[in-house]
Amino acid sequence: MKNATEIRAMSADQIKDELVSMKKEQFNLRFQQATGQLENTARVRVVRHNIARLKTVLRAKTNETKGEG
Repeated sequence: MKNATEIRAMSADQIKDELVSMKKEQFNLRFQQATGQLENTARVRVVRHNIARLKTVLRAKTNETKGEG
């Protein structure tokens, strides 16, 4: 996953697309965990952190466009 600097360089639409992708991956990981098929348990935490990072940067970008930032 990209770091926050690389995410800031993305457009809001690109961030939203990446966010959807991460949420799908999170769902799949949760499903694997529930069925006992998840081997890389650390990936759950990484995906959760990436979602938070994407949401944070997206929120900052929307605030900038509204003139609040």
